[in-house]
Amino acid sequence: MNQTTEPITNRTVEEFMKGLWKENPIFVMVLGMCPTLAVTNTAINSLAMGVATAVVLVLSSVLVSSMRKLIPDQVRITSYIVIIATMVTVIDFALAAIVPKIHKELGAFIALIVVNCIILGRQEAFAGKNNVWLSFMDALGMGLGFLFALMCIGMIREILGSGSLFGISLFGSKFEPWVVMVLPPGGFFTLGFLLLFFNWRKQRKERVKAST
Repeated sequence: MNQTTEPITNRTVEEFMKGLWKENPIFVMVLGMCPTLAVTNTAINSLAMGVATAVVLVLSSVLVSSMRKLIPDQVRITSYIVIIATMVTVIDFALAAIVPKIHKELGAFIALIVVNCIILGRQEAFAGKNNVWLSFMDALGMGLGFLFALMCIGMIREILGSGSLFGISLFGSKFEPWVVMVLPPGGFFTLGFLLLFFNWRKQRKERVKAST
């Protein structure tokens, strides 16, 4: 690998990986709390919302990056919102056609992807300033990081709140579900404990690194 290719490859990997862990949209930056708390009562809902958000983020980032030199600064935010809204509309219709039951359960939260601060934030902070490839990798990493966080919350809430995972019973008829976990307070409890865990793990790694 030559000297010019290596830095490009390293930055590509860095932009992809940061969204998965170092700058995870939910567990680190604590963004997108509305869908995080509202639709993660089951794993399948979490998966559908995570995939939908990731696809919108990737498509809109690629389009914004490819048009960044054509969009005047005075109307860039408006242009970003129009692009994002178009992508959301496409995904909304696709979910309604492919998985109508899940689409009905997610309700208005699919349309609210338009105002998800993660998506608009990545357009303003990254896609509007970088090339298409880096913007694609940044969006893919952030999207998968968001999906990972939703799945963690959704699986915990469904297992404890319903005794099942993806609708498949895990513990039999003798299991007493924790009903609170599938209610709104369960979302706050689960998110709070996960944030506590990841912050503890981060601080522990920093202390170990400082002591070496």
